[in-house]
Amino acid sequence: MTYKETTDYLFNQMPMFERQGASGYKEGLENTLALDTHFGHPHRSYHTIHIGGTNGKGSCSHTISAILQCCGYKVGLYTSPHILDFRERIRINGQPISEEYVVEFVEHERTFFEKMSPSFFEVTTAMALKYFKDMQVDIAVIEVGLGGNLDCTNIISPLVSVITNISYDHTQFLGDTLEKIAAEKAGIIKRGVPVVIGEATEETRHVFEKKARECNTRIVFAEDNPFILEAETTEEGLIYTTRNMGKMVGDLKGIYQEKNANTILAAMNELAKLGYVAEFADNESAAKNTKEIKQAFKCVAELTGLMGRWQKIKDVPLVVCDTGHNPAGWKYISKQLATVKCKQMHIVFGMVDDKDCEGVIEQLPLDAIYYFTKPDNKRGVDEDIIEELAKQKGLNGQCYKSVKEAYKAASHNASHDDFIFVGGSTYIVADFLKECV
Repeated sequence: MTYKETTDYLFNQMPMFERQGASGYKEGLENTLALDTHFGHPHRSYHTIHIGGTNGKGSCSHTISAILQCCGYKVGLYTSPHILDFRERIRINGQPISEEYVVEFVEHERTFFEKMSPSFFEVTTAMALKYFKDMQVDIAVIEVGLGGNLDCTNIISPLVSVITNISYDHTQFLGDTLEKIAAEKAGIIKRGVPVVIGEATEETRHVFEKKARECNTRIVFAEDNPFILEAETTEEGLIYTTRNMGKMVGDLKGIYQEKNANTILAAMNELAKLGYVAEFADNESAAKNTKEIKQAFKCVAELTGLMGRWQKIKDVPLVVCDTGHNPAGWKYISKQLATVKCKQMHIVFGMVDDKDCEGVIEQLPLDAIYYFTKPDNKRGVDEDIIEELAKQKGLNGQCYKSVKEAYKAASHNASHDDFIFVGGSTYIVADFLKECV
């Protein structure tokens, strides 16, 4: 099999939530545990950090990986979904898994795992965990796929667990209240393993506290004693004023990154207590980690390959894309759009069918010109449906059959002083970066 044939097999022959939605979602750990046993429990060969939550998992996972890289560790990173290439999901020190490894894994193990009809994510998770063992990583940062309690990744025993925040997303699987969603995501809290909660609300805080008590483990709410005191948006990136490391630059420019940065530093402080990095909450030893942390924050994208987080593509006219795809994420994106100085704003926009389309659309700016489109994905919402919902909110624009057509029209209409934003879904951004950049 070639690499393309192998990835086509993975994408098309196995249930895949990202393409199929509910029909591609498999609940339970039976297959995961069978695969783990088959491969000899590879995750026990290295340390791990587990990161769940609704928004910010990817940014936090990549930044923590970057920090550990700068501290001299060989770091595995497992995230989802990918944007351009399957190999983005599985990296070591920023370098994607090789095509050869992917092909050999599938060819060698296909007979075994086809007997159990596993999902795409179950096979991919097994591949990642085995790859990290084979490549002898020191530590792996593992992002939860969906939920927590029954997610494939929840077989690991991490050094630290992180839950970024809780908002409404995937409610058909995780529950229709914040408490229910929090309870599912709290499933990654393990006995004796410290857990960091990035953001909590009145509805979710008691859920996490209860689970931590049951697991007899320390719980840290990052907001209670923040490491980030303020953040200023500049052309260079976000300038953070920290509690004990002075100022530092973050190359991830979305204003929502301030919350993520605070969560990341709280998680690193827990690792410091375990001896994996020098204690930086203590002024006396702050210098031991300041250099590495600042370097990592300034170069996250370069060190890890992260894409699609308020990513600037072009200066004239200014073009930015962002993968934010639910109302909680768009609360920050809409605020940031309001700060953009331009003659006219053009927004290429589309969503997928398991998201709260109306909740996002009502946060879109009224004064923009819209180019409604659909990602090349079975879950994509038809552009005419998005247009109709948008019209009900007073938004004006036209429909386009593809992201490529929509962006071409926006580029044609935009003057040098205008601004083009592309987003609404990870898959809209994926099509844009694949076809237009």
